[in-house]
Amino acid sequence: MNKSELVSAISTKTELSKKSAEASLNALVEVITEELKNNGKVQLVGFGTFETRKRAARKGINPQTKQEIKIPATIAPVFKAGKALKDTVNN
Repeated sequence: MNKSELVSAISTKTELSKKSAEASLNALVEVITEELKNNGKVQLVGFGTFETRKRAARKGINPQTKQEIKIPATIAPVFKAGKALKDTVNN
């Protein structure tokens, strides 16, 4: 499902116009992005949690040159599915 299909599905379920559904979806994405940018987390009970995790610096190998390279430390966004979502998907 891509973004336009998601907007159509939201529009159908909520009886909102596609324009309103897209605005709501964009607002949700912006709010989650801003919270993660500030090292916060967004927890939607029954659905899951969006948060960030630190990845340590490490050594890697360039596959073309076989030379060792340094991979810098980063902060990665992660999503952890909630129990209700896991149960729904597995049943």
